[in-house]
Amino acid sequence: MSNEKHAELLTAVTVAARRHYVAYTLFNQALANRLGLHPTDLQCLGLLELEAEPLSTGEIAKLIGLSSGSATRLVDRLEKAGFITRTPDPLDRRKALVSLATRRGAETDEAWEEPGNAFSDVLADFSVDELTVIERYLRRTTEVGTEQAARLTEQ
Repeated sequence: MSNEKHAELLTAVTVAARRHYVAYTLFNQALANRLGLHPTDLQCLGLLELEAEPLSTGEIAKLIGLSSGSATRLVDRLEKAGFITRTPDPLDRRKALVSLATRRGAETDEAWEEPGNAFSDVLADFSVDELTVIERYLRRTTEVGTEQAARLTEQ
């Protein structure tokens, strides 16, 4: 591949990634609105769904980039709304562990059903090799984004 073609593709990918971020931000806001949540609350629910074990409020704060006080208020809101439950941490009685509640799970699943199917349909168009590249790109850009967010926060 020529250097010129490579440069064109880099520009196209950068533009597409920026548009993707904007579109996903708008989608996240719309889905949060549908559930009566703040977008950060929805992100918390998404992270809790991805984790194998319940998280402490401190771990949630780190993953979402909130202060401990903001994370506590977020967890309080989600618990009051019935989206999460708190249980005592068996290893540290001063902490509580946060996990998804089943009470509102069906509502969340229903809200995700149509968008989830639409995103799955898009991915179904790609070969195994293409999906491998997409997964690698997403994983690596997530790592870089996390690192850069930490760098910007520290400055």
